[in-house]
Amino acid sequence: MEALLAAAPKETVVLRPASAADESIDYAVVWKQPPGVLSNLPNLRAVFSLGAGVDHILQDKTLPDVPIARIVADDLTARMSEYVVWRVLDHQRRGMTYRAQQGARIWNERRQPAAGEIEVGILGLGELGRDAAGKLRMLGFRVSGWSRRKRRIEGVECFHGEDGLETVLRRSDILVVLLPLTAETRGFIDDALLSRLKRETPLGTPVLINAGRGGLQKDSAILRALNDGRLMEASLDVFEREPLPSNSPLWRHPRVFVTPHAAASSDPKALAPIIMRQIAAHRRGEALSGVVDRQAGY
Repeated sequence: MEALLAAAPKETVVLRPASAADESIDYAVVWKQPPGVLSNLPNLRAVFSLGAGVDHILQDKTLPDVPIARIVADDLTARMSEYVVWRVLDHQRRGMTYRAQQGARIWNERRQPAAGEIEVGILGLGELGRDAAGKLRMLGFRVSGWSRRKRRIEGVECFHGEDGLETVLRRSDILVVLLPLTAETRGFIDDALLSRLKRETPLGTPVLINAGRGGLQKDSAILRALNDGRLMEASLDVFEREPLPSNSPLWRHPRVFVTPHAAASSDPKALAPIIMRQIAAHRRGEALSGVVDRQAGY
């Protein structure tokens, strides 16, 4: 709230509607809002998500028929790319192995394949996926990507459709998932998908990095793939249930790196001016950017 007020001091900002039919509210900025809280606001003109994802908004079936806008911010994009690059490099340079060796006081050099030996496959080539792909390319990794629709990114082999997905899965040494959560992608990372990954990589077997949405994955399927050798390691920022339950085996698995949905935690001071500029432009009659296709779910 403080960040929004600082970005537009002449605006009236409230934490919640004064009533179910509060006439004073014309724009809503939300993150995991209570179901129904927006349904009867008579003057609501648009809804803004305080993050890249919008599935938390679309879960509310009482939403009024107004535009929903995703936040596209340099700060959020940069933080996600930092996370992806960090985790890719850590897996490539045997970070998990060396941390385990340090704990056991073992001095044993392991082979670390060069970046050019590793192909990183990115599922999801929106703003976040495109930026991460570019930064990985700058480090020398081979990068391929997959999306529902056809995309073109310089230096990245892009695939789409079911045949394209098969190609990326079979080629990826490290698989990065940055897909939106929709009806089609819920539970996407399951036993069947993990069984379609390539069998051997310069790291041994493939690595999975999921920094998209927790609903994309089946936690139990990832554990099975780790335990039966289909996956070498995994970095997981999101989970089916959040916070991750304390009794989840993922906490204790020696080849899983867990972060608490923190891959792209943005500073509100960076997001608030973008939202307020969008609102000001919309008041002037200009079109919103980042508008969600409700049917597609993103």
